[in-house]
Amino acid sequence: MTRTSLADVACSIARATDLFGDAWTALIMRDVLCGITRFDDLANDLGISRKILAARLARLVEEGVLARERYQEHPPREHYQATEKGKELYPVLLALMNWGDRWYAGPAGPPARIHHLTCDQDTTPVATCAHCGGPLTVDNTTQLPGPGGRIGPGTHVLGPLIASRHQRRPSASA
Repeated sequence: MTRTSLADVACSIARATDLFGDAWTALIMRDVLCGITRFDDLANDLGISRKILAARLARLVEEGVLARERYQEHPPREHYQATEKGKELYPVLLALMNWGDRWYAGPAGPPARIHHLTCDQDTTPVATCAHCGGPLTVDNTTQLPGPGGRIGPGTHVLGPLIASRHQRRPSASA
């Protein structure tokens, strides 16, 4: 089955899921960000074929999400470290974890907890506004056109919808 690339769609979600949209990639990043960085350990933890793991890791390195680093010379051994770009996927994984905990944790409860080292408390990730600190929800946000927006594959209906919101939006000075 040939996969359709979303890299040229004028949507940041489409472009991100082009790389990050398959389950193995999300689980590889989960493991690396939790400290499992060696190929054999990743293969063992995930139960993934070595061929699929090698392909996903190569793509993550190619995209600048992970970096391969040598940790031993004889015999040569390398491990994978998240780059800055890779570390910025952590909030995405936290959001998926939070949603999964709410809807799929089961009677035993969530399989892991997030502990904030700064305040020494267990926490739940929440998306908040960078300006006022309020929570971001589907009911209190909307999407407006951005400078890279365009109508094309993947945005034939969404593009005009977002563009129409810009035209109806009251100005800040009104």
